[in-house]
Amino acid sequence: MIQKTLKTNQGRLLISMPQQLSEVTLGQMMQLQDTPDLKDLDAISILSGVPATELQNVSNANDFMDFADAVLNLSHQIKYLYSSDAVPKTVMLTVGEKQVTLDVLKNLSVEPAGAFMAARDVIADEIAAHIKKYGEENWQDYFNPSLTACCKVLAYYFYCRATGNSYDEYAAANFTDVIKKLWVTEALPIAKHFFMSFPNLSKPKTGFWHQLLHLLKKGLAYTLSKSLGISTP
Repeated sequence: MIQKTLKTNQGRLLISMPQQLSEVTLGQMMQLQDTPDLKDLDAISILSGVPATELQNVSNANDFMDFADAVLNLSHQIKYLYSSDAVPKTVMLTVGEKQVTLDVLKNLSVEPAGAFMAARDVIADEIAAHIKKYGEENWQDYFNPSLTACCKVLAYYFYCRATGNSYDEYAAANFTDVIKKLWVTEALPIAKHFFMSFPNLSKPKTGFWHQLLHLLKKGLAYTLSKSLGISTP
């Protein structure tokens, strides 16, 4: 963490900025990724927690140079994190006023069924959007899921184990507020493992109702053809 006290028009302003990705939360990285036309002051504000309006009152713009270098260094580190396959063994989540340490299971199985289906849908939608934009050929070589999608998948994965509650779709979706507080160096490798190591989760979703409707139509076609004396393949 780098700290500097800068002179402003109203006095002095203490700014603390992370220098390593291990000091950056998933939520901060999501803000950086989702901010349109991200500027230097926007990045410094997100990473330091100091409102941009306060940063604009710093007397000398050159005082931000050290922070700008830190932002650039972090951008280089995130590239290596995307290519890392090292999944952490445990994570610590802050749930309400409690801190809960959870093992990251080797097979990363998603339980219960509701959580599995929700995670599957997020993964399938994210991969489908990527393929639609860039094409299907060698898609896995270039695919990087959005941090928002990663956050959703981790919320479904951890919700029941972290809270001890039965699965609830609405509550699990809101659990992203807890997941955002994870260090990005923990969250991203786990989420990446889901996206890249579970081909069954990436298959297009077909609901039971659609399957039933297909069978009903097929059965109806067979019944009609039989009554009309028409052969079916």
